[in-house]
Amino acid sequence: MNSMEPMIAELQHEAATTRRLLERVPQDRLTWQPHAKSMTLGRLAAHIANLPGMLVGALTEDKLDADDLKAQSPSAESVADILQAFDQKIERSLELLKTQRDESFMLAPWRYTSGEHVIFEMPRLAVIRFVVLNHIIHHRGQLSVYLRLLDVPLPSVYGPTADEQAA
Repeated sequence: MNSMEPMIAELQHEAATTRRLLERVPQDRLTWQPHAKSMTLGRLAAHIANLPGMLVGALTEDKLDADDLKAQSPSAESVADILQAFDQKIERSLELLKTQRDESFMLAPWRYTSGEHVIFEMPRLAVIRFVVLNHIIHHRGQLSVYLRLLDVPLPSVYGPTADEQAA
């Protein structure tokens, strides 16, 4: 058994849930934002789609610069581009996790930087669990609120939503 199997299963489950929400993003509302200090709907969806890129970086590099991750971010102008970027990053993340067998590699320190400034350093396994997965889940919660405010029916996340129960 690959020691990454529980992480793979969790990523697959959370990715499917996240994709269902991203699919509901209305193309004609990408520039909408609930508050002047909030991200636009398109920027939030693109950010969510880009987060698995950090997992790819954690498994292929010793560090990742924030500017490099931003450069890989999908356009916030098209739901199709956002979904495609998310799917590609999740697929690549799963490929890398499925071939990862070196536990010492997963426990080795990894850095996220902005130029010379170290934003954080932690073991790769912690990056995947606490930074990537939790970050996706956090922003997915924001996305569900944005969609609710736009009266978009919400899909199941961890159980039926009020929209599904009413149908």
